[in-house]
Amino acid sequence: MPHNAIFLDRDGTINVDPGYLGEPNKVILLPGAGDGLSLLKKRYNFKLIVISNQSGIARGILTDEMVKNINNKINYLLQKFNVQIDDFYYCPYHPKFSSKEECICRKPSPFLIRVATKDHNIDLSKSYFIGDMVSDIECGKSAGLKTILVETGNGKKSLDALKMQNNLPNFVAQNIFDSCNFIKNDFLGVS
Repeated sequence: MPHNAIFLDRDGTINVDPGYLGEPNKVILLPGAGDGLSLLKKRYNFKLIVISNQSGIARGILTDEMVKNINNKINYLLQKFNVQIDDFYYCPYHPKFSSKEECICRKPSPFLIRVATKDHNIDLSKSYFIGDMVSDIECGKSAGLKTILVETGNGKKSLDALKMQNNLPNFVAQNIFDSCNFIKNDFLGVS
């Protein structure tokens, strides 16, 4: 039976984004992230899947191991809320340092959503994408997901850009926890 999923950006959506986060001791969950993710997983049984661009690897600032250590630290911090991210997918490439073929996984491309959908048997028609960047909203829309822009991280700047492009998300939320009401009402068909 297919699963429903919440696809999420990582930096600026789940955790504070200091830029090229490589040290686990610098991981700080954003307000509402733990409670919101817990609610989505426990009450509504969504799989939680992170889709992120990690161009710091292509730039030589980060390594795969550093990114994996950050992901592990996020799950460690989420234990306090009795929730875990089910899987992390990331694109280590950037057009300035990598080939066009390598960059196929880079958001706004929905490539990693397609990979995760196959890996986890996801029903995209009952799934959502939450992020703070224009590329997150474009990625979610390209995959046929309903999209939520959080105002954390770069969210406010991204909202202005999306307005100028006339490319608004389905919902704008203060943070992940705030997005839960929209998801609950939409998912349950409550208007």
